[in-house]
Amino acid sequence: MAEKHASVFRSLKYFNARLFFAGLLLSNIGSWLQLTASSLLIYRLTGNAADLGYNVAFQFLPMLLFGTWCGALADRHNRRRIALISQAALAAQALLLGVLDLSGVINVPMVYALSLLLGIIGAFDNPARRGLVTELVPIVDLPNAMSLNTAVMTGSRIFGAAIATALVGPLGTGWLFILNGVSYAAMIYGLTGLRKSEMYPAIMRPAGGSPVREVFKYVAGNRRLLTMFLVYVAVSTFSFNFGVALPKLADLSWGDDRAFGWVMSVIGIGNLTGALLTARLKTVSMGWFVGNIALLGLASIGMAFASNVWLAFFWSIPLGIGGAAMIASGNAISQQESPPDMRGRLLALTAVAFLGSTPIGGPITGLIADSISPEWSLAYGGVIALVCAVVAVVAWR
Repeated sequence: MAEKHASVFRSLKYFNARLFFAGLLLSNIGSWLQLTASSLLIYRLTGNAADLGYNVAFQFLPMLLFGTWCGALADRHNRRRIALISQAALAAQALLLGVLDLSGVINVPMVYALSLLLGIIGAFDNPARRGLVTELVPIVDLPNAMSLNTAVMTGSRIFGAAIATALVGPLGTGWLFILNGVSYAAMIYGLTGLRKSEMYPAIMRPAGGSPVREVFKYVAGNRRLLTMFLVYVAVSTFSFNFGVALPKLADLSWGDDRAFGWVMSVIGIGNLTGALLTARLKTVSMGWFVGNIALLGLASIGMAFASNVWLAFFWSIPLGIGGAAMIASGNAISQQESPPDMRGRLLALTAVAFLGSTPIGGPITGLIADSISPEWSLAYGGVIALVCAVVAVVAWR
């Protein structure tokens, strides 16, 4: 199927979309500051990749357990109000982590506890905030808006990871956590400034019923969605654990653990490219989805065995393109196939598939890095992505 192209930034002709995405960009630069800094902090405290895996498991376990139910909540209540509360709570979590780090009392159990708190808040925030995107533009521009949302979420890594890597030496990780806490003010401002008269209100799910069971039943009865979600879960579980695999790979193969931050930044350039390429499509096809999974797999294997950081930079671009295009495609396809009153639940289900799988894949990746090799902690995910791409093609035929 040939994809039809349109303006990459067509959703930005709407004031609410411009305001929302501007706040999201600034806030997520701060989020990547914290993600990069927390990985460096734990690796420097323990030197073990497995501990990085356990940290991301704590962070994303709430999404696995409660994400779909939080999506049902977002379908039933005011998404902007939920997002405002959760964004304020995320800011408080970051500031508390920064204060504990700067005071010198921080340790690994504290980081784990605050990562769990971050995950609990994020389980409510993710479906509400992403569901709010569906209210910013008319339905014809919804795939574009979802792709731009992915572009901002992943492309902000370019700046956040680079800033964290540049500032972690002179400032330390504590001040990076504080900066992230302050950055949430941009998102809160963006949410409060939305013009209600220019929004496209969601169709609220009626009270009662079995909202979570309904969304699983709907996916099970839709062959395109079911195939996409099964592949999405497998690839997300094993092929996206960069924050676990790369710090040790950077330290042992490329000579400096700070190379982790620079590589993540270059991956962000690829992420932005992949998301914008997807944003050009009026309708996202399954072929585009699968092709980018294959690209992600090949690039993961190439980066795993890169002999120096310059070769890692080379592989970072296609890895970022494939990863972000897969995420954006999954979000867009779920919305293309979604009834209006199920958008929040399907967005939550994609978040559960992508983020909720991390508690499984993260520790496995860390154990592979420590017990087998850092190279295979990244390469095994690439092999699984390639296998999933082949299986998907065979299944659809």
